[in-house]
Amino acid sequence: MSLYHSTRSRALACSSKDAIRTGIAPDGGLFVCDALGGEKPDVSALASKDYAAIAREVLGMLLPDYTPDEIAACVDEAYANSFASPEVTPLVALEGAGEADGVGTYVLELFHGPTSAFKDVALQMLPRLMARTSSDSADESIMIVTATSGDTGKAALAGFADAPGCGITVFYPEGKVSHVQQLQMTTQAGKNVSVCGVRGNFDDAQSAVKRIFADQELACRLRKRGVALSSANSINVGRLVPQVVYYFAAYAQLLRAGAVKPGDEVEFCVPTGNFGDVLAGYYAKLLGLPVARLLVASDKNNVLYDFLTTGVYDRNRPFFTTTSPSMDILISSNLERMLYFLSDGDCDLVARLMGELAESGRYEISPDLLAGIQEVFGCGWADEKQVAEAIAACWQDHGYVMDPHTACGYHVLGQTPAAAGARARVLLSTASPYKFPRAVAEALGLRTPKDDFACMDVLAQATGTQPPAQLSCLADAPILHDSVVDIDRMEAFVERAAKKL
Repeated sequence: MSLYHSTRSRALACSSKDAIRTGIAPDGGLFVCDALGGEKPDVSALASKDYAAIAREVLGMLLPDYTPDEIAACVDEAYANSFASPEVTPLVALEGAGEADGVGTYVLELFHGPTSAFKDVALQMLPRLMARTSSDSADESIMIVTATSGDTGKAALAGFADAPGCGITVFYPEGKVSHVQQLQMTTQAGKNVSVCGVRGNFDDAQSAVKRIFADQELACRLRKRGVALSSANSINVGRLVPQVVYYFAAYAQLLRAGAVKPGDEVEFCVPTGNFGDVLAGYYAKLLGLPVARLLVASDKNNVLYDFLTTGVYDRNRPFFTTTSPSMDILISSNLERMLYFLSDGDCDLVARLMGELAESGRYEISPDLLAGIQEVFGCGWADEKQVAEAIAACWQDHGYVMDPHTACGYHVLGQTPAAAGARARVLLSTASPYKFPRAVAEALGLRTPKDDFACMDVLAQATGTQPPAQLSCLADAPILHDSVVDIDRMEAFVERAAKKL
């Protein structure tokens, strides 16, 4: 059986079920599997398969200790009735885009799930995977603890609310998510649900969550109550691997549309802050998907752009609150997994770099390693003016409405020539524009009432689109969670939340 171990050491190996249940490795590293890519799907057969069939195949390869029946049940429970599109993640052509060079441009819509964000694809799956993990104690409950920059929180809450044997605690940076995102979290019902704002930014909250996982005294106290901690962030391999599926699903749709032939390479542009969504594309490449290049699109918090162009990762910089809050991140956790694989599994190097990051907020990689990374990943970024211009330009040129995160990617695509050999370009659209109605309406030059839900109405009338019902109904939903704490009180909040279990 293929085993998982930490990015920072091979001392402890475990099954994928144990990796998912634990969330983060005991040494603070992230779980990886050296057998990744040893087994590959048949790309030429993708066109004949629907999303569920592709998911069963890909997840079966990435999570080998789950039985085929367990994987099939998880896929059915996660996707059969939860997504508005039968494709789950439908591919939409941007008409006229790419005509000059013959490389078509497409948008992969990842926002048709219950919370209108790409995180749904993974977070409808993770609770099902978690439920099928084993424990030494049948009476042990799992407390999911997650920091969110905007979308993970609600998607995790929707996935884990009232899930048997689980509780969930979500922290979000107060005042640094959109109004709609905050309402999605603070109105979440569920007996096992706790939501709390924190005074600080996402990086502060995420770093505190990592410290909570590393606190052995807290773990001991919770263990006495029959509670173990785990994560729903993309540091959890069970959050990461379901995202690999939609890269294959996008290729299958391109094949069915006649846009590519089996073996043709595709370029993917991915708006990302924590590097998980684009890392899933790298996993797909390792699994044999013909990926020409992965373009990393950042907002004004362009720490990833600087790293991918200079080899220096430095979080010691101003933090900007932007219209793309889910990308307002200066510590990109999943970059650690990429460093592991592209350094040929050098655990000592990864441990040293992560130690330097924790101590000084900075590290630098060798020119050879940087060159290897640049063979796979391109990059670009957009400031706030460019994001607004991209939203307006896409609507004017293609009649397509996109949110600010997707607009970062649209700008980067426009500034970057297609990768050599690419027969199509796919932009991952990470959220519904109605999660950010004010920013989108302002970019389109529309009237913007003070109320975000009135902005939804204005946007709908002007574009002929409709807001998802799960967003428009938030206007009348009661606030169920109003706690706000300082960063150093997050651990105490988790302990109080654990008493619900």
